Amino acid sequence: MAEVEIYTSLLCGFCYRAKRLLETKGIAFSEYNLLAEPQRRREMLERAGGRTSVPQIFIDGVHIGGCDELYALEAAGKLNPLLKTAA
Repeated sequence: MAEVEIYTSLLCGFCYRAKRLLETKGIAFSEYNLLAEPQRRREMLERAGGRTSVPQIFIDGVHIGGCDELYALEAAGKLNPLLKTAA
């Protein structure tokens, strides 16, 4: 299974949607809540090429973008291979 990391904020509907998609696929992920851990914002900015919005999602260390990009990968049938799952 791939390592999935997601930078989130508590009050973010897009974060909830992204996490929900991963959860329905049975994918474990590491979540970094920027409200609880504000020091992680700089880390996210560096890793995400300066993007400031949440969520920012990484699969095996590769930045895939936010919620819209995650759902686009799913719609194109490209998410499961990235996650290394058949589900």
